[in-house]
Amino acid sequence: MQVFIITPFPSIPEAVIGESILRRAGGEKGIVDYHIIDLREFAEGKYRQIDDYPFGGGTGMVMLAEPILRAMGRVKEIYDGEGELRVVFPSPQAPVLTQETSRDLAESEGVVFICGHYKGIDERVRESVVTDEISIGDYVVTGGELPSMVILDSVVRLIPGVLGDEESARTDSFTHELLDHPHYTRPEEVEGMKVPEVLMSGHHAKIDAWRQEQRETRTRKIRPDLWERYQEELLK
Repeated sequence: MQVFIITPFPSIPEAVIGESILRRAGGEKGIVDYHIIDLREFAEGKYRQIDDYPFGGGTGMVMLAEPILRAMGRVKEIYDGEGELRVVFPSPQAPVLTQETSRDLAESEGVVFICGHYKGIDERVRESVVTDEISIGDYVVTGGELPSMVILDSVVRLIPGVLGDEESARTDSFTHELLDHPHYTRPEEVEGMKVPEVLMSGHHAKIDAWRQEQRETRTRKIRPDLWERYQEELLK
């Protein structure tokens, strides 16, 4: 996969993709090729302006369309994949990110993230180049870099070969309708708190049954919306 990040603050994504799974997927394994595009390189004028006042008045500033479109031109020059580029714009106005969305993006050859700031981007960018608008939740953050990194991380870990244990990704919360079960590791006792005996039994059928029960209990308690959907799927 080729990943392009268009941002006026390149040091933010550079810090994130330089660590952990994202780093291993890139430089170490060569599965993902990252390109960070500094938006200010495509701005004009002495101060490399990337925003201006909104037409019609109002508070705040709006990111200019032209620098972003020029940056997209650079992306298209670099991208050599055969599939269509998916252009993601993180936005609080969009549908919330789901595991299904991440799986869909993980199948793409090229993904572009446009990191917005201020009151947002000129609507003409959304209309002409953006293919996917995604929210990471019903709240607002300062810029699009951190939401882009959240989405990117959720996507990259699903690409075959990225994780050392691909079964781990297949058993995550939201991979199926239920949340994940509790996990324990050594030592067997910590400050009087013991690992459930069933996990020490070596009886795989009982362990599987316990884990399924825990998934159901946790989902029913924490996410009744998911539990209702799960019940509906069982009745089909």
